[in-house]
Amino acid sequence: MSKILASFLLTSLAGLATLIGYFIIYIKGNKDKIICFSLAFASGVMLTISVIDLIPSSFSYLVNYHLFFRVLLIAFFFILGVFISSFMAINANKKNKNSLKKVGIVSMIAITLHNIPEGIITFMVSGVDINLGIKLALAISLHNIPEGISIAVPLYYATRKKLKTFLIVLLAGLSEIFGAIICFLFLKNIINDFFIGICFSLIAGIMINISLSEILPESFKYRKNKICYFGFLLGVLTMIISHVLI
Repeated sequence: MSKILASFLLTSLAGLATLIGYFIIYIKGNKDKIICFSLAFASGVMLTISVIDLIPSSFSYLVNYHLFFRVLLIAFFFILGVFISSFMAINANKKNKNSLKKVGIVSMIAITLHNIPEGIITFMVSGVDINLGIKLALAISLHNIPEGISIAVPLYYATRKKLKTFLIVLLAGLSEIFGAIICFLFLKNIINDFFIGICFSLIAGIMINISLSEILPESFKYRKNKICYFGFLLGVLTMIISHVLI
């Protein structure tokens, strides 16, 4: 029982790290610069996570399949993820004329979808090897912070509603715990590497598309190109360094 509680605790801490990103809205300064930097940084983080973590992990989980079939599966679900995220963006655009708010909503949906399988995996790994679970939870916590930023900054500056923004970021973070609960109640005996592998490739497609077609272009709208480039590169470097160190 203690191992199960420890697994839930680690998954909860990793998911709730998303809330740390919310508090960037309290930073005082030039609004346009804050939005520009925050969105570009989050875009760099999401893109890098997909390229150096999600896609390679997808290959690893599908290792039992022939290389050609593995590539075909990953490509199919990656492209499906791109289509799903494009559909989400179109729907959000219809409901929200404010492009900044649309970015926040689309980011929230994408990150929520991303956090559910992440919570499943954190819970599963922690249940098998608690030390590995701690390292995994720490790595996830680090990249959940800028994911929280990608939701909080556009939503807050579009609506100026702190409580509503907080609750939406919290919801995205809690989806990681929801993944752990799903795993504990329903999936612990039936979940397999195939399921995890295709989930990662699907989410990689969603996150890369949103990063490059929604978040980064929104950042450049503020005409602070140097800040945008700096924020994006800092996001990329931050994830590469954390990937190497952890």
